[in-house]
Amino acid sequence: MQNSLISPATFTGFGLHSGAPVRMVVRPAAADHGVWFRRTDVVGRDSMVPARWDVVTPSRLCTVVENADGVSVSTIEHVMAALAGSGIHNALIDIDGPEVPILDGSAVPFVKGFLAAGLDELDAPVRAVRVLKPVEVRDGDAIARLDPADMLEIDFRISFQDAAIGTQTRRLNMANGAFVRELSDSRTFCRQSDVDAMREAGLALGGTLENAVVFEGARVLSPGGLRYADEPVRHKMLDAVGDLALAGGPILGRYTGERAGHALTNRLLRALFADADAYRLVDCGPQTLGKLPGVGVHVGDLPSRI
Repeated sequence: MQNSLISPATFTGFGLHSGAPVRMVVRPAAADHGVWFRRTDVVGRDSMVPARWDVVTPSRLCTVVENADGVSVSTIEHVMAALAGSGIHNALIDIDGPEVPILDGSAVPFVKGFLAAGLDELDAPVRAVRVLKPVEVRDGDAIARLDPADMLEIDFRISFQDAAIGTQTRRLNMANGAFVRELSDSRTFCRQSDVDAMREAGLALGGTLENAVVFEGARVLSPGGLRYADEPVRHKMLDAVGDLALAGGPILGRYTGERAGHALTNRLLRALFADADAYRLVDCGPQTLGKLPGVGVHVGDLPSRI
């Protein structure tokens, strides 16, 4: 069955790139509503923005959705990952600015808020996107690929010259709360040189060492160091979960990313849905439902450090 929240969950913080204060309320929604953002600060234009792959606009640093009136919401990937990883299929997200709050740079504050609000089982089947054949997109040495599988699997590889990051690989089956346990608290990361360049361009104005892991060569500059030795690749997987959630339903397939980012994952979804032979929409029976991310998630699945 589809899920929504029992009661609203409220989050306040600053936008990573704008540095502006933001208040966001994730509200319950009816079956088959899907996930929508509502810009409460917008007057005179359509304030409703769907969280959907075909309204994503180009952005290298984050995922941005925009409606036909030019109203947009950016940096949605962490809250989308938290919704998918908590098994929430329907939500109305009121937000009073153009960017989702970055909070601690991971998805775990959202997950905690959702679990505290409680999940409501709705009387409607979950419709998933079953991958039927391989689909792949490339950009130089970056690759994103979907292959048939019984459930969502994420296989990711990153490689950086910085000794503190280096080459990292990880593969996870996303069933049975794996997202919450293994990925939800992994923070966004960047190099100090990237921070300097972004701030010169008027970006990352809300970024601090408390909401992003900052590297410089062999050093981790953020207080307390890493939450995991491979936190960067885990965060890339978190981002992939959030970007794949824009498919409009859970993905039944294996996602492989090599140096892939938000834009490439969106290109992959566009390639998938452009080929009618590459996917099929299916109503999930009990056996398939039990393999979806978020099924049976509870507070005990939260990482022990949280």
